[in-house]
Amino acid sequence: MSSISQSKGTYDPVPHRLIITLCTVGATLMQALDQTIANVALPYMQGSLSATYDEITWVLTSYITAAAIMTAPVGWLASRFGRKYLFITCLIGFTVTSMMCGAAQSLTQIVIFRLLQGMFGAALVPLSQTTMMDIYPPEQRGKAMAIWGVGVMVGPILGPTLGGYLTEMYNWRYVFYINLPFGILATLGLIFFMPRSFGNFNLRFDWIGFAVLSLGIGSLQLMLDRGQNQDWFTSTEVIAEAVLGGLGVYLFIVHMITAKKPFIPAVMFKDRNFSAGLLLMFATGTILVSSSSLMAPWLQNLANYPVETAGLIMAPRGIGTMTAMLTGGRLSSRLDPRLLMAGGILALAWSMWEMTTWTPDVAQWTIVVTIIVQGAGLGFVFLPLQVLAFATLPPQYRTDGASLFSLFRNLGAAVGVSVTSFMLAHNTQVLHESIGASVTPFNRALQGGGAVSQAWNPMQPHGAAMLDRIVNHQAQITAYIDDYWMMIFTTLPSLALLLLLRRPKRASAAPAEVHAAMD
Repeated sequence: MSSISQSKGTYDPVPHRLIITLCTVGATLMQALDQTIANVALPYMQGSLSATYDEITWVLTSYITAAAIMTAPVGWLASRFGRKYLFITCLIGFTVTSMMCGAAQSLTQIVIFRLLQGMFGAALVPLSQTTMMDIYPPEQRGKAMAIWGVGVMVGPILGPTLGGYLTEMYNWRYVFYINLPFGILATLGLIFFMPRSFGNFNLRFDWIGFAVLSLGIGSLQLMLDRGQNQDWFTSTEVIAEAVLGGLGVYLFIVHMITAKKPFIPAVMFKDRNFSAGLLLMFATGTILVSSSSLMAPWLQNLANYPVETAGLIMAPRGIGTMTAMLTGGRLSSRLDPRLLMAGGILALAWSMWEMTTWTPDVAQWTIVVTIIVQGAGLGFVFLPLQVLAFATLPPQYRTDGASLFSLFRNLGAAVGVSVTSFMLAHNTQVLHESIGASVTPFNRALQGGGAVSQAWNPMQPHGAAMLDRIVNHQAQITAYIDDYWMMIFTTLPSLALLLLLRRPKRASAAPAEVHAAMD
């Protein structure tokens, strides 16, 4: 069944398009939430499953690694088995493995189930994105990407808030059980209303390309996840993972260029919009997750907000993102999308600059306004990027392109979280030593007979402990500021990539871009 008339070059209406949209957005939101919803529940899982801190982090690492590896071949799988059947299979598998994660009774079980959950969940975002682009005509694609993007962008932002609420009110298992109603409804909707698609069973899989890419992505992902705990390149494990990761990526690039039929066609990268879009998506991914991962401990550990209050303060970031994406969906057809993206990048940079002035006694309204602007900046970058990157890409490569976009966003998020976490820990130690160097009995501020100087007497155990806490607190405040400055210098160079993007043709010229709704 096709939603496009090839002979007339016009789009035919897609039956039940609203229901299909709700199902695809629901699947996207469910997968995006699971990227971060389990983070706040890790301490509770650790106690329940009798695991160490290092062991319980595999609950996150296993999911991220499996999802990253299985994202790349989604395009081939959709062509081989048909998009509808692959979508439904992955959705059922993701829902079932979510329930298995919630019911896990040991660390081994939950790690295995999270691996399976990541494998099934990898295809949900690229398949839903491609489906949305196919069921909407070019002139409505900006609006479609705005609706779809709400799930992708808001899911990781609201994940910690929802996960904290479910863990506090019930227990950690409900961060996985929450997927059941969404999974059932989305699956039934796709079964009954998504147009049929037929696969090409004569396609052969590029096992060599997939093997070396899996080696590269898996090793690099493990290096990023394990690097901080293993003290980076002082560890033999991290060095081995870096070497294997670099070797795998190099071999994949060589294979993709030289092979006759690689499972990721090299011709896609000749599209300038798409290639520049991948780099911008990587940069956006570094900010998307790392900014929220820094914000949560800042509110709880430095500003001393309760967990529930910290979650509520972070929620407006998602409101800013949703507002920007829905507004940008209307503006993208009237304004140059590159201008919207430039405004979004500048808004991100401004929010980071504002955060470099924060101290723990900053007013709540200042925090809320800043993170709303930050969320809006992400929305204004993400939405036009989806439209521009796929505007000139041939329709037969859309599923592969959506898979690569998801892959680059996940890799960007992994790099962003790893680098900011490492810099925060490293700078805190360095600043603690620097500030602590002046805390001696010869410091005049600690001399005298006052109550304060007596309480802070570094020669007494109690005074030394109090001074250490104060020094560590000040060191952390400055280390967070350094992280925000680093994120500013990461964000601003993205403006140069906008010069590589070409503005898509007007909607009046869109009929020339005729393609089949289902591969």
